[in-house]
Amino acid sequence: MSVVDPADLPEETPETRALLMARVRQMIATADPWFRVLGLGWITPLWRLISEDDPRPHLADLWRMAVVPMLSIAAFLVLWASTAPLVQTSLGAIPGPAQVWTQVQVLHQSALDEGVKREAFYADQAAKNAELVAAGKPDQVKNFSYTGKPTYYRQILTSIQTVFTGFLLATLVAVPLGILAGLSPTASAALNPLVQIFKPVSPLAWLPIVTMVVTALASAEGGLPKSFIISAVTVTLCSLWPTLINTSLGVASIDKDLVNVSKVLKLGTWTKITRLVLPSALPLIFTGLRLSLGVGWMVLIAAEMLAQNPGLGKFVWDEFQNGSEDSLARIMVAVLTIGIIGFLLDRVMFALQQAFTFSANR
Repeated sequence: MSVVDPADLPEETPETRALLMARVRQMIATADPWFRVLGLGWITPLWRLISEDDPRPHLADLWRMAVVPMLSIAAFLVLWASTAPLVQTSLGAIPGPAQVWTQVQVLHQSALDEGVKREAFYADQAAKNAELVAAGKPDQVKNFSYTGKPTYYRQILTSIQTVFTGFLLATLVAVPLGILAGLSPTASAALNPLVQIFKPVSPLAWLPIVTMVVTALASAEGGLPKSFIISAVTVTLCSLWPTLINTSLGVASIDKDLVNVSKVLKLGTWTKITRLVLPSALPLIFTGLRLSLGVGWMVLIAAEMLAQNPGLGKFVWDEFQNGSEDSLARIMVAVLTIGIIGFLLDRVMFALQQAFTFSANR
């Protein structure tokens, strides 16, 4: 391998440095919108602070976007750690950040241990089946599913699957109805009373009705678990209203000149909707979708508690019923997990909104 002599490298001139800095600034400007979408807007002023000759103009942005949030989180943790021991419950003092972090590690280790047990179960089953086949008894081969306790990560995944199922069903119902209500004053007048009546209904009121209907209609064998269906349908019923309302508003707010142009061009209904209505209404539709997903995530926890769907809601309920000395800390782990996942879900929808719409108004 040859070694490059530093003397052979081209010398840095003011022109090359200016060109390099221009490229860096272009990269920063290109990446900045996506940093903001991901909630990482503080990276841009930090990058500029490091790469530019005069960092002073970016100090204020870095302070506002990075330092202030970090100080806020630090102050919250200090306040939590100092006041938690002062509140005594039937299970002892409210756990502080250290106790909660300990339970995070315990839950993580428990998930790893459960994974080892699962692998050992399937390896042992495969070995026994191989012995039966070798002994000429293939008819006695049996394959069982591992039925161990669901891990914390599995419960998180179940909750995310449930909320996206309910959210998808809500979207498939709300967007077409919203387009219809936005295009037709008659349809809007027909749907508005139903929206106003059912929008405030709590998931706790829907849940008994949904449970009875699903129990009556769902097959007893095969298919999705009834608890999953109950939770998903409850999410659907509670989360479709923001999307329906915002879609209707977005469609009704389309520029009248565009509507007149579609009439002059004699566009068909489907062409009008796909080429004119949807592109113009997408910003408000995505606003409704973001609100619906947030509502659905909140509703899901209560639905899982009562439907006993094996997700985060059931985890919280089981820990509350357990009443051990670690239960409060584990419940707080779940609360923080719910909040973080809710933030990430909103970032995902915001990223999709930025990718598919052209409006600067968010």
